[in-house]
Amino acid sequence: MFRVWGKIVKNNKMVQSYTAQYDKSDLSEREMLDLCMEEICREFDIQKPLWLSLHEKDLARYGKVTFNADAFMEEIDFDTFRIEVLVEKDLKR
Repeated sequence: MFRVWGKIVKNNKMVQSYTAQYDKSDLSEREMLDLCMEEICREFDIQKPLWLSLHEKDLARYGKVTFNADAFMEEIDFDTFRIEVLVEKDLKR
């Protein structure tokens, strides 16, 4: 299962949170990420941010991406939009 946690942060406080998930093995991780991003942005009623190479590097390195006002074409009323890919851990030993 592929899950992405989206958060809206304003004044260093999380003001909105939503987790989107997809469980379709016929899609690539990138396609599932795009679908989750669309769902999260729809839930928060914000436009989808611009995806830059910096964001790609942060996702690959940390599994997290932070979007600030520069990533949006419209004015935003929050400080940052953050996403994190949630990885399920196998609890079997």
